[in-house]
Amino acid sequence: MKPNITFKLNLVMVATALALSSFAQSAMAEDAPEAEYTLLDSIKQGKPLTSFRLRYESVDQEAFQNATKKLDSAHAFTLRSLIGWQTAPFHNFSFAAQMTDVHEFNDNFNDRRGNLTEPGKSNYANIVDPGYTDINQLFVDWTGIKNTKLRLGRQVVNLDNVRFIGDIAFRQNTQVFDGVSVLNKSIPDTEIFAAHFDKVRQVNTELRSGNMDLLNVKYRISPSESLVGYGYFVDVANLSQNNGNPAALSTAAQGGNGLGASQDLTKTATTDASSKTLGLRLDGVRKVDDNWKVLYTAEYAKQNDYAGGSPLIDAHYLKLGGGAAYDVWSIRIDHEVLSSNNGKYAFQTPLGTNHLFQGWADHFLATPRQGMEDTFVTFAGSIEKAKLYAEYHVFKSDEKFATLNGKFSDNYGSEFDASVFYPFTANISGRLEYAKFMEDDVYGTTKASTNAARKGDKEVIWATAMYTF
Repeated sequence: MKPNITFKLNLVMVATALALSSFAQSAMAEDAPEAEYTLLDSIKQGKPLTSFRLRYESVDQEAFQNATKKLDSAHAFTLRSLIGWQTAPFHNFSFAAQMTDVHEFNDNFNDRRGNLTEPGKSNYANIVDPGYTDINQLFVDWTGIKNTKLRLGRQVVNLDNVRFIGDIAFRQNTQVFDGVSVLNKSIPDTEIFAAHFDKVRQVNTELRSGNMDLLNVKYRISPSESLVGYGYFVDVANLSQNNGNPAALSTAAQGGNGLGASQDLTKTATTDASSKTLGLRLDGVRKVDDNWKVLYTAEYAKQNDYAGGSPLIDAHYLKLGGGAAYDVWSIRIDHEVLSSNNGKYAFQTPLGTNHLFQGWADHFLATPRQGMEDTFVTFAGSIEKAKLYAEYHVFKSDEKFATLNGKFSDNYGSEFDASVFYPFTANISGRLEYAKFMEDDVYGTTKASTNAARKGDKEVIWATAMYTF
């Protein structure tokens, strides 16, 4: 990592935040009689940040090559408790605090705490919901400038469709960032989001340090259509996705992103995964008449090394898709490409909500070094209050990978995902979800070094109950 430039930026942004705070306090002293709320009123008129989520998850997964049997079926019964409060504005300031606690009711699963296999659980499939208690959010908002919100502290961030930046809300432990962000809406139909973060807590509870500078500019063509330009500059050497041998042949199926062993497992590993991603996204829903709508998406991004990152980091992202909606029903087809740099590195989204992409079975949270071409159909609708959703994916690699018996292939497999959501009351809801990944050609040779790379058949069931205040 090369923290000097972004460290200076961090100091500037924090100094700016303190200056704005001092200005606001001065204004508060002069205008105190006109305050909209007392401090006590601002607390009383705030809003809860509290919810409880009970979940059962079952995973049945084929073992890694050359194992002679399946992994033991994993079953996780967990409860996530989020307890917090955000005050109403008080002299342009709002304060928020939220605690998180994840409780494991059983232990026959591999929770991957700290991005490592749980001791004695290597025969179980992964369910990344480790028991954990921590501060989930702790921030102050300042809105002393018209159409602007400055947020300082630990916070959740979700940008666009959360492909690149998200909180991974599906998992019991969410992803949160430490730092400062600014959202400005001064220009008509335009939102400008900028942030600097020096820490990110991941869903495996690992706290990563570095420098993450984010810029996202959204122009609303209409209330349901937007054009977005973004730049994400991530100076963090390790975000859990490193794996594989960068010196291996380009067709070798090593798994991971190809940048070498994970520093979580091999403390002497030195490969730096720091990257910059620049992109443009067009997305929208266009009304045809009172019943019909057209859906469309076009997006392109380029990813390169940044701040001392490996020169192997050189890949692009492409998504094209469209569909139609009639009343509450919709169907669309999309094609998404995360390219490979000649089989040595593949486009990565280490800060995104990756569970929502390339199938819910989570085989491709890190893009294999041979890349990904995902063609998928999405269906959505509702019957009364029940919301229905389904996807079917066909996964191919961008570059061919080595498979059994010295052969090469580009067929990873296919996957079917489906869910039903039902709100029982305004506060209580339930969700049933299912994912089934079906392996095509084996991603991995018979060599022991590639065992963990295999994407074997996998079936996952989730049953979730939620209470929100």
